Amino acid sequence: MKKTRLNSCHKKLGAKLIGFFGWEMPVEFSGIIKEHLAVRQKAGLFDVSHMGEIVISGKQALDFVQYLTPNNAARLTPNKAQYSALTTPRGTFIDDLLVYCLDEDRYLLVVNAANSDKDYEWVISHKEGFNVQVENKCDDYSQLALQGPKAMEILQPLTKINLEEMNIFGVSWGNVAGEDTIVSRTGYTGEDGFEIYTLSQNPDKIWDAILEEGKAFDVLPVGLGARDTLRLEARLMLYGNDIDETTTVLEADLSWLIKFKKGNFLGRDALLKQKEEGIKRKIIGFEILGRGIVRSHYHVFVDGEKVSEVSSGSFSPFLKKSIGLTYLPIEHTEIGTEFEIEIRGNRVKAVVVSTPFYKRNEKA
Repeated sequence: MKKTRLNSCHKKLGAKLIGFFGWEMPVEFSGIIKEHLAVRQKAGLFDVSHMGEIVISGKQALDFVQYLTPNNAARLTPNKAQYSALTTPRGTFIDDLLVYCLDEDRYLLVVNAANSDKDYEWVISHKEGFNVQVENKCDDYSQLALQGPKAMEILQPLTKINLEEMNIFGVSWGNVAGEDTIVSRTGYTGEDGFEIYTLSQNPDKIWDAILEEGKAFDVLPVGLGARDTLRLEARLMLYGNDIDETTTVLEADLSWLIKFKKGNFLGRDALLKQKEEGIKRKIIGFEILGRGIVRSHYHVFVDGEKVSEVSSGSFSPFLKKSIGLTYLPIEHTEIGTEFEIEIRGNRVKAVVVSTPFYKRNEKA
């Protein structure tokens, strides 16, 4: 099993470690709910070094990224990032990802850990005809994420990068705790925060420095458990649950990712046809009206007929209610529509609600 360069730090802190797509990763340190609320109220520090990194460079790097993804990478200037996807010719997901423009002819794709090898092979298999080089840097980078309303106050003393001047989805090169890094401001928790990428063999120096600086703010190390509940409250997709090679970008309610006018890309024709014909199903957010906590794969019923399964479901630590995501027939996706979910043999009422479930500017 692969181990991140921060593995010994997690063991020292007594983390509960699990196998996660070939990586030994912390699922929790002090408890999922405690860690979740720390990110919502103050700050939490994540090791996300298991994420994959693929670098595309060369004279036609932009053209190649444009072909692979539905979003318009031409809008990116150096030191900017965007959320996007790798799409099949059917308009479904190979993966969702972040695209970083490091230079005019150099792009960094940050992909999900579960898909890093598959994504690399996918990219390589489509590079014919493009004057580009593709590098798999998955084992080279360590990545830390500091998320929460106090993230900036904690990180700023450790770097000369002016964090306040960084826009959302901005990227900056600089030093953090004495190590060379790339710092971005994207986040996948619903909070403001920063990602720190480093090729250093000693990312523990950054990890330890953040925890030390964050003591005054009660910063906590956070595992994969709270990362999942945080992203669900923010209605952020999890590949393999909410999106995969059977779901199109339109069905995933991510039409804003698709820039048809930019020109050809993998899946463009299929997505354009689906847009013109109309989608038959769409992902929605729901709350449970009765008692019970929903989990992935629980059966979903409309008018007594099974129509799908829960893609993501959990008790929301911040909102204190049972929430989830599922795909419903398009005629049943209006907010306020009621349906049923089977929880341990009992069918419980659920209702379609607006998402994201949680917005940081609407905190109680």
